[in-house]
Amino acid sequence: MELHDVWFVLIAVLWIGYFFLEGFDFGVGVLTKLLARDRTERRVLINTIGPVWDGNEVWLLTAGGATFAAFPEWYATLFSGFYLPLLLILVCLIVRGVAFEYRHKRDEERWQTNWEHAIFWTSLLPALLWGVAFGNIVRGVKIDGQKEYVGTFVDLLNPYAILGGLVTLTLFTFHGAVFAALKTVGDIRARARALALKLGLLTAALALGFLIWTQASHGDGKSLVAMMVAVVALVGAIVAIKAGREGWSFALSGVTIAAAVAMLFLTLFPNVMPSTLNEEWSLTVTNASSSPYTLKIMTWCAGIATPLVLLYQGWTYWVFRKRIGTQHIVDAH
Repeated sequence: MELHDVWFVLIAVLWIGYFFLEGFDFGVGVLTKLLARDRTERRVLINTIGPVWDGNEVWLLTAGGATFAAFPEWYATLFSGFYLPLLLILVCLIVRGVAFEYRHKRDEERWQTNWEHAIFWTSLLPALLWGVAFGNIVRGVKIDGQKEYVGTFVDLLNPYAILGGLVTLTLFTFHGAVFAALKTVGDIRARARALALKLGLLTAALALGFLIWTQASHGDGKSLVAMMVAVVALVGAIVAIKAGREGWSFALSGVTIAAAVAMLFLTLFPNVMPSTLNEEWSLTVTNASSSPYTLKIMTWCAGIATPLVLLYQGWTYWVFRKRIGTQHIVDAH
């Protein structure tokens, strides 16, 4: 296997890690309006992801940096062609971080309510837009012979990509509801479990349609296996949450995300951005990659830094593993 193939796999792994981790805190952000009944319950939900949300975003930064260094042509075409949706995602992530930090700085109801609205919308929009973006990458976009995107923003709003966005939104919200059930106690835990079951059924209906469409249009034997794993894991997650096994449900919903993202990358390879104008104009792991020397240096750096990051994040989740409830919020005051 060539180094550019290795880095294609590594970038896929980074996106899997990002969607697995950031997916549930996007979901919890959406649940601050769907699940929480009052300000105290919203604080409970926000506190479940408070220690980890910023660490989860490291995976996005790493995925973007790895794409820039390993596949500069891919990075340039992607960020120029998808400029508006990616800019909107970036703005949402910035405002979301500010909202988490500033919400509790003042006690005024209006102040806190405005930041809670910000948390909701800046969690919902990226969860939707990431699916739209990846749907377009898999489907293919208008790339000319100079490797430049020549389509418009409207071209990105096609039925396949919009369905992909709805799938990521519902899947992340389901993932977040399971996480909320796993991390809370009392009435909010019971309601999170009930809501997760409903969201799981909605997610299953949308995801099945999207995955079948993807497999029929772009898939092969490997992507079919990944699709089957995703479907079985999602069904297992729904069954587990119905049985009250939040830990198993969370693990299986994570497997669903991992298998679904793996399926998308399997349908892409060896392309990284297919061209709908001419197959020969598509960006591939070969014509979009950096030099072998650059990839070699990156591989050494990744081999040293990645275990340290994983150890640190694992330690963070271990330290903040306890469940919380409204009684803990009262005690804090």
